[in-house]
Amino acid sequence: MPSFDIVSKADMMEINNALSNIRREIAQRFDFKDSICSIDFKDEIITLLADDTMKLKQLHELIKIHLTRRKIDLKALDFKSIERATGNNIRQIVIIKHGINKEISKTLVKEIKNSKIKVQVAINGDELRVHGKQRDHLQEVIKLTMGISVDLPLQYVNFRD
Repeated sequence: MPSFDIVSKADMMEINNALSNIRREIAQRFDFKDSICSIDFKDEIITLLADDTMKLKQLHELIKIHLTRRKIDLKALDFKSIERATGNNIRQIVIIKHGINKEISKTLVKEIKNSKIKVQVAINGDELRVHGKQRDHLQEVIKLTMGISVDLPLQYVNFRD
């Protein structure tokens, strides 16, 4: 019986490479000269440190540009609130989201079942497994879930015939 998995994962190596490119660009750009702007990446958490909100917005733009170049969906990033750091600097934490949480997986299962497509959907931890008798039904499910607006990037992997 054909099946596939619906997952939400970000490629950590690509994110690391993009952040390395951003660090090099910060070191070379004139508008970042003599500023205390930095990007730290540790344990799936990105820490942005900037002098003021203008520089922080420029860091946001650099992150968006470099991650989209590396084919990383920006929905995988969760920007937390801006907080004060030492001196007059500001800090912002960006968390990289992995897995499909329970609420989103329940809404996906509900939408798939309401569509009356002849498939079975099972929640396996932080991913969904979809079984069907025909490959066409599975392709309909993929098209349906692409149309559902969720706050996570969804990937369709592990297709088996």
